[in-house]
Amino acid sequence: MRFLCFLILVAAAGAVALFAYENQQQLTLHFWDREITAGVPVILGVTYLLGMVSGWTMVGMLKRSWNRVTAPEREYATSR
Repeated sequence: MRFLCFLILVAAAGAVALFAYENQQQLTLHFWDREITAGVPVILGVTYLLGMVSGWTMVGMLKRSWNRVTAPEREYATSR
């Protein structure tokens, strides 16, 4: 099973490397009064990382909310 996971990881890394090699043109992003010029792989990598961070944040918030809602009554009983 580990070998199969390793092969999938190598295939995914190869696909990302091929994408980065074939898409080396520059893009200019405009945001309010600023401009950023960078390569397609860099922009997509930063976008991916920002998506991961926002996803982790949302999962953490939902997990904490769920734990508060499903917390046992003992916390309420001890505070009286």
